[in-house]
Amino acid sequence: MNTLTPSADPSLLSPLGKATEYRSDYAPELLYPIPRQLKRDEIGITAATLPFIGEDLWNAYEISWLNPKGKPVVAVGQFRIPADSSNLIESKSFKLYLNSFNQTRFSDPAEVVDTLTRDLSLAAGKPITVRLEPLSTCPGAVVGTPEGILLDELDIVCDRYHQPAPDCLNTQANAEIVEETLYSHLLKSNCLVTGQPDWAMLVIRYRGQPIDHAGLLRYIVSFRNHNEFHEQCVERIFTDLQRQCAPVALAVHARYTRRGGLDINPFRSSGEYAAPDNTREIRQ
Repeated sequence: MNTLTPSADPSLLSPLGKATEYRSDYAPELLYPIPRQLKRDEIGITAATLPFIGEDLWNAYEISWLNPKGKPVVAVGQFRIPADSSNLIESKSFKLYLNSFNQTRFSDPAEVVDTLTRDLSLAAGKPITVRLEPLSTCPGAVVGTPEGILLDELDIVCDRYHQPAPDCLNTQANAEIVEETLYSHLLKSNCLVTGQPDWAMLVIRYRGQPIDHAGLLRYIVSFRNHNEFHEQCVERIFTDLQRQCAPVALAVHARYTRRGGLDINPFRSSGEYAAPDNTREIRQ
């Protein structure tokens, strides 16, 4: 069975939610791609006319392999998957795939990068970029918060938690155009298959009619018990903001907390805003 053939139902062949025997020998067949278009159809996005550009930035903290003498090497990695690739990659399958390097010998880190790039590009359906940093090189990390307005201190009533509520979104009619960066730590959704909670910081940057902050925060909270993958949530948020608020320019970015040695950080933009750097959220 070729597990690089995407399935229409993520639960059929997926390792998510199932007992798993970890492989420590190189096994690219563990990667499980899921067609992005499945959920894009649901929110009215066509493949031919994507309303955004962007990428999914994955940070991996549990990468190891053996050098030619059998001595372990440990590293951290960054993977950038284009938003216009055919598939997203299921996170547990990504973790299982990375673990399959543990007892595999490679000549040097460059060979590991080449292997990762080849296998993940095949799974995604488009070339991805890989950056690998062995811990012996003392790689650094930056933790911070966006320069913008934190919405979380607004004193609002919330009573919608089970599905996204785009009707909460509105703008101030006939107001002057503004440019704002708004962010919140209150985004929570659930894994589409297992129901496990996913936590994130959401950052919205836009130029247009002023978006009502209270309504936006209620909308973010409405995802609290919604079941959807990280990338799909960000695309839904982008689409809802675009349709309800019609900004001149828009970017949506989420930094999800780590699970299984991986964090996922989707970014979608109408084109006017570049992808942010890899500054981590405090919970990452």
